[in-house]
Amino acid sequence: MKSSSETAVRSSGRDRVLVIMAKAPRPGAVKTRLASSLSPEAVTDFYCCLLEDTLALARSLSDVEVAIMCPESDVNELAQLAGNNTTVVAQKGEGLVAGLTSVFAHFAGGDHQRTIAFNSDSPHLPRSVLEDAFETLAAHDVVVGPTHDGGYYLVGAKASHPTLFAGDGMGTSGALERLLSRARALELSVGFAPSFYDIDVADDLTRLLEELRLDPARAPRTAEWLKKWELVAAGLRTGTGKP
Repeated sequence: MKSSSETAVRSSGRDRVLVIMAKAPRPGAVKTRLASSLSPEAVTDFYCCLLEDTLALARSLSDVEVAIMCPESDVNELAQLAGNNTTVVAQKGEGLVAGLTSVFAHFAGGDHQRTIAFNSDSPHLPRSVLEDAFETLAAHDVVVGPTHDGGYYLVGAKASHPTLFAGDGMGTSGALERLLSRARALELSVGFAPSFYDIDVADDLTRLLEELRLDPARAPRTAEWLKKWELVAAGLRTGTGKP
């Protein structure tokens, strides 16, 4: 188990690192937009499933170092969850902007020629999207994976650009355009991964459920949780379920 104070172990021959932006699964701290639809305990359980399946997705890539970037207070809990094969690093500062800045300050350059950060709630991404994003990054300074709501689920770079995320209003519909504007100002070439949806509100749960129903092996923990959620939701609609 590694903490933020330890030097990340670099495997020989790896020039790619995939960093999951995560938080410890605590009530009220994760997936807060689902609070109007789910109990705090259910939100936390769901986030755990998403994170574990996202870790499994990341680890399915060959010749890629997998790491987690998180708030300093969450390092020990996430290190326990992630196990011994994943470096967990404490970000410098608070918020997602600080986290993303910390990813590239910590990992980009040196042994890692290509660094990609992506969301912890992304088990629905095909593995090919991540592989292709690394290939896109080989030919560009930056790679971005847009979300349907105007944000982005993935961003990668080959070097640290401290002002790339400066002053960003993450979580808003203009986050992607602001990122692209700053990339243009820095004269960075940008390549794109396919657009995907975030898992933020109850409608997203329904969409993810239908997607994983066709292929539950892609994210088995999340698929199982969603099946139980569907049964409870159906019971509440008919008056036979438990709140």
